[in-house]
Amino acid sequence: MSSSVPTAIPQLDLGNTFGALFIGVILAAVLFGLTNVQAFIYCQAHARAGVTFFKLVVFWLWILDALHLALTVHGVYYYLVMNYANPSALTEVVWSLKLQLVVNVIIIPTVHLLYVHCIWRICQGRSKIIPVIALGMVVILSSGVAVPLVWAQYKTTLFKNLAGIAWSTYLSLSAATFVDVVIASTLCYLLATSRTGFSSTDSFITKLVGYTISTGCLTSICSMAIIITSAVMPTNFIFIALQFLVTKLYANSFIAFLNARHYMQANATVDSHQLHDRHGVYRPELRVGVSQDGEFQKSQDTEDAVLHITQPVQDVSPPAGSTLYMKSSSLA
Repeated sequence: MSSSVPTAIPQLDLGNTFGALFIGVILAAVLFGLTNVQAFIYCQAHARAGVTFFKLVVFWLWILDALHLALTVHGVYYYLVMNYANPSALTEVVWSLKLQLVVNVIIIPTVHLLYVHCIWRICQGRSKIIPVIALGMVVILSSGVAVPLVWAQYKTTLFKNLAGIAWSTYLSLSAATFVDVVIASTLCYLLATSRTGFSSTDSFITKLVGYTISTGCLTSICSMAIIITSAVMPTNFIFIALQFLVTKLYANSFIAFLNARHYMQANATVDSHQLHDRHGVYRPELRVGVSQDGEFQKSQDTEDAVLHITQPVQDVSPPAGSTLYMKSSSLA
């Protein structure tokens, strides 16, 4: 036995196999930290809104993301710590790496369905053909193709057998990439056709379109990188390390998408106030914050106040020495 171990270790390049898995877990932990920040920001921004649909969505994605990280950490710990200097154990696929594929299949279609839900809401008052087509693509391509193919990967017990089912990786990730492109294109089209002609609204829509394109490209580039590395370097585990990251990118991108809408609306509000102050004329307006569930949000009551004028406002500047007194009160 002592003579077999020295001959087995040089045959395995730990640098681009389990070393790549180790680096992938570190980067996945960093992305999970960003997910924590995004989830915290969203909950703080909507602290007084109560339990809403999107709050439950954020919590569900956070739970799945944490479970995925725990499984990948266990897999790397199993190989590098529990089976240190045991080359025979390094040839087998541990159960946690198999189970993380199941979590992966749950997260990606879930995020796709949430984007379809956003498409459905944008299509209020329009034809429902576009969201129905997008929903069909998500169900058929993202879920219907990925589930049986990942099941084929789940039944694999040895790493050397992964090369024989590489087609499943190509097909599932290609389907996910195609769905990303369809969803991003649909959202951009619907947002671009929703322009109102007002500069503040159009600027907000333009920023939202740019963010939608960037998030769609980010997940698509990572999926394509997995396909390329799996095809070019099938004997190492770099493509598995990238799979650790793509799941985190999907969860992080959608929560960041929810936060982007909130902060871009806040910036647009600040810019409009600065524009009124620059002209020196006060124009009273009623602003009510709308939550992401389409309901009036009490959490914005302290920020979106109604200004009550106690004296009539003239269009011309008041005489020197006179002051204009305005009283603000919340909607609480």
